[in-house]
Amino acid sequence: MRKALILAALLFSISTNQLFAQANLLEKLLKENPDKFGNVLANLDSHEVQIIYTQINRDKNNFPKFKTFTFGVDPKKYFYPASTVKLPTALLALEKINNLRIKGLNKFTSLSIDSARHPQTSVITDTSSESGFPTVANYIKKIFLVSDNDAYCRLYEFVGQKEHNESLHKKGFKNVKITNRYTGGFNTESNRYTNPFRFYNRDKIIYLQPEQYNAANYDFELNGVIKGKGYLDSKDSLINKPFDFSAKNYVSLEDLTEILKAVLFPETRNAQKRFYLTKDDYNFLYKYMSMLPKESKHPGYDSTHYDSFVKYFLFGDSKKPIPNNIRIFNKVGLAYGYLTDLAYIVDFENKIEFLLSAVIHVNKDQIYNDGIYEYDSTAMPFLANLGRVIFNFEKCRTKKYLPNLEKFKIKY
Repeated sequence: MRKALILAALLFSISTNQLFAQANLLEKLLKENPDKFGNVLANLDSHEVQIIYTQINRDKNNFPKFKTFTFGVDPKKYFYPASTVKLPTALLALEKINNLRIKGLNKFTSLSIDSARHPQTSVITDTSSESGFPTVANYIKKIFLVSDNDAYCRLYEFVGQKEHNESLHKKGFKNVKITNRYTGGFNTESNRYTNPFRFYNRDKIIYLQPEQYNAANYDFELNGVIKGKGYLDSKDSLINKPFDFSAKNYVSLEDLTEILKAVLFPETRNAQKRFYLTKDDYNFLYKYMSMLPKESKHPGYDSTHYDSFVKYFLFGDSKKPIPNNIRIFNKVGLAYGYLTDLAYIVDFENKIEFLLSAVIHVNKDQIYNDGIYEYDSTAMPFLANLGRVIFNFEKCRTKKYLPNLEKFKIKY
């Protein structure tokens, strides 16, 4: 009896220690690399680091199962999501087209955008598009290839503020508030209005969307929405009081990660929790989420848009070419001292795949909107090193079944 009790206690101790090790894996990896992460770990309060690392284990049928590790994650801890909100916006734009079910209307259909009130602006042509006209598809391309702000604003206007938020909330993404364009001149009230749209089949209008207005408010009790000690206003005058983020966009890192998983691995979510996308939509998204700027013809980009321009993990601190065996399906954000990346990283040669999401904050002078942030000296090296450490950990991790990654092998 006594031996049985000792054995049970020993097994419980081993199990508990294993769980503890799992819960603290990211902390362990960070502390084991003080040369890469020491300065950030010594100032966690100011750097506001949050990390989600997801291991992917395949079964014999290649179905993915996820095991998640976190560091500093708290949905109530506000960070500015910046361009990461462009990911759900792109997905919702495709979903809206599919829900309309109009013959001849698809992501490649030519459109025009009207202006119904100040400070809205209209769009008739798009020289970056292969057709010379704006399309939802071309806006999505630009969002993923170079994180284009105007492209996001136009899709924000097409989806509409109400549909943005309610659609995401219904899918289970509760910690979301997308209420702002990323262009000058708009305030809380004018962002509620979104432009009229026309979609054309040659000269014939096949869908007319009037101006939309959203009266709803989306309030969250968040910590840390008042930050710093000052900011520059629209006239570049220094205002000596903290900066208020409460009217800005908000998405938790957990929800952003789950949105990324929903598009990459829709088979793991219930039908009502997925985005309503076609097989062609998924293939289109995978192509442009992972394409490098130099690989794009329409739109085309010059050498200033280097491989790692919007690929922060592993390569963000370098302008060297990314190896051909590695592809990163991701969306980044950079603004107000916050640097964020949400990524699915694949090495086809070594059969490596994992999900990694992280945010770091850098603003040593505590002044917002002054353009003085430690992106290059602190934030970018942190994310690049984090990607490398996790990649090397994955390289040594044993798996019962190696993944079949053919789904993500794309002709560019």
